[in-house]
Amino acid sequence: MSYLTDRKRVTGLGSGREGTHHHWQMMISSILLVPLVPLFVFLFGFALGGTHDEVLAFFSRPVPAIIMALALLVIVWHVMQEALVAIEDYVHGLAGKLTLIATKAFGYTLMFVGVFAIARMAL
Repeated sequence: MSYLTDRKRVTGLGSGREGTHHHWQMMISSILLVPLVPLFVFLFGFALGGTHDEVLAFFSRPVPAIIMALALLVIVWHVMQEALVAIEDYVHGLAGKLTLIATKAFGYTLMFVGVFAIARMAL
């Protein structure tokens, strides 16, 4: 028994065959976010009231710098993937393609600049 209508069979609008892969990617990133977000908030809060030299000294240690970089990468990647799914669902045509490109460019730029800033403080 086929669940595709005749029209879907003709136009090729069946399964995209990517839903499970995306689901597992989001599940893994969500599991990673469970410990990373509280650590990120704790480390950010600890460094929040300090002077410039205190913050640089705090983030020059490897553990806070690595945790902040990992948290930044996973958070931005997770949000970017969710935004891409929303754009794919609700924006179509050329505007959708341009919005997807802009969203990916913004996400990867944010990741690069964040990791560069953390590495600059750590080194």
